[in-house]
Amino acid sequence: MKTYRKELFFEVAKRRQLINITPQVNQCLKESGIQEGLLLCNAMHITASVFINDDEQGLHQDFERWLERLAPEKPYSQYRHNTYEDNADAHLKRSIMGREVMVAITEGKLDFGPWEQIFYGEFDGKRRKRVLVKIIGE
Repeated sequence: MKTYRKELFFEVAKRRQLINITPQVNQCLKESGIQEGLLLCNAMHITASVFINDDEQGLHQDFERWLERLAPEKPYSQYRHNTYEDNADAHLKRSIMGREVMVAITEGKLDFGPWEQIFYGEFDGKRRKRVLVKIIGE
């Protein structure tokens, strides 16, 4: 069995943003040379997420509105965590959107359903963050 590991780095200029990282993950798969196996992709920060969904702008806006209703950024004083930082809402948003995805690799390709893409969700941006890609297989 072969293994491959790579960290992807992101620096988002805004506090929140969804980024389609499928091209970068596909590049990792190509570099690995693995044809059959599993790919794990996870956020390495507690205020960011990796998830699978459709790359459709209206849906991304729906996510933003929905997450903001569930865990509004302001007022900062509504959260006990915000005595030192102002990112309690980002922690909650990450919990909702998830930490990682696992994708099957079949014949050297990500084995997706229709419209599926991998996204990095940033909920407390303006600093460098990383995502881990780990691939195992043959």
